[in-house]
Amino acid sequence: MRHIVCFHLYNDYSGSPKVLKMVLEGMLRKGYRIDLVSSKGGALDELLHYPNLQKHSYPYRFSSNGAVTMLRYCLVQLYTFFLSFRWLFRKDVVFYINTLLPAGPALAGRLMGKRVIYHYHENAFVKGSFYKLLAGVMQKLAHEIICVSAYQASFLPRKERVTVIPNTLPKEFASRLKPNKEAAFERKRILMLGSLKLYKSPLEFTSLAQQLQQFAFELIVNDTQKNIDLFITEHKVNISKNLTIYPRQSDVAPFYNRASLVLNLTNKKQAVETFGLTTLEAMSAGLPVIVPTEGGIAEMVEDGVNGYKIDVQNLNSIAECIDQMLSNQELYTKLSDNALRYAEKYNADAMIDGILSHF
Repeated sequence: MRHIVCFHLYNDYSGSPKVLKMVLEGMLRKGYRIDLVSSKGGALDELLHYPNLQKHSYPYRFSSNGAVTMLRYCLVQLYTFFLSFRWLFRKDVVFYINTLLPAGPALAGRLMGKRVIYHYHENAFVKGSFYKLLAGVMQKLAHEIICVSAYQASFLPRKERVTVIPNTLPKEFASRLKPNKEAAFERKRILMLGSLKLYKSPLEFTSLAQQLQQFAFELIVNDTQKNIDLFITEHKVNISKNLTIYPRQSDVAPFYNRASLVLNLTNKKQAVETFGLTTLEAMSAGLPVIVPTEGGIAEMVEDGVNGYKIDVQNLNSIAECIDQMLSNQELYTKLSDNALRYAEKYNADAMIDGILSHF
């Protein structure tokens, strides 16, 4: 039985830990022994009932002060670097690094002669210099790099031992999505899932709600209610009556089941999505989507077929597109059918087997 030691910095309910949870669960069911090193709480803690998983936890959270966040990050890297040496004499161990951030254990793994596999979710080359530095570290340390889209992989100077394996949805989650195009069209409800980071465009989403009072809007924020309230006060956000904002949710399936369409308004001038997990979740529920025009997320959408690609800078065009989709049932039905058909291409078993082939 192969022994995998997995490192993930911040365990919450965002995309990368949710994908990691699915991958690890597939490995656990195949009998692999896994040591998981990550922060407390979040999606990964839902795996703790597996007897062949042991979790090593530490406290970690982001701060509004960038210097404090960096200090916490460096302390975690130091801690996980030294923690890694507990597997020094285990010859069958593979180090599985999820995202760019766990650089400390990746370095320790190479120093010990372990096989180091990176699952690369970000696109460092459209972020700041710190992420570019981490991408350079990854390319030096990784035996294999698994990318989530061809767009993302295209930025890496390294071309050898780089594989594209798109993300998929857990079967359990997908089974709870209930596509119903007729009911969805009648609901007239627009959903977005994101964070309070300005490049995710929460302010633009509230602006759309004000502009389209005839429709209901729901925003799920991957943060606490306290931080949401502070954000609303700081930015003087006007919450219209047709907009509801929810804090971090452990289960978002019910929100997809009552939505009509899903938006991703990430500002491509500030960040580019390497993969659209919420877009795949939406299409698996038979929901059309509107996404940016660049990135791995754009690879998932064909204009006028399963959704539309419109940048957040063209907010009026997005509003017009929403109004058109939710006013024309024939158009909506076509988009819904194609969204569901496209989502069926993504197979969880194939993704997990593809990743395991590199171990």
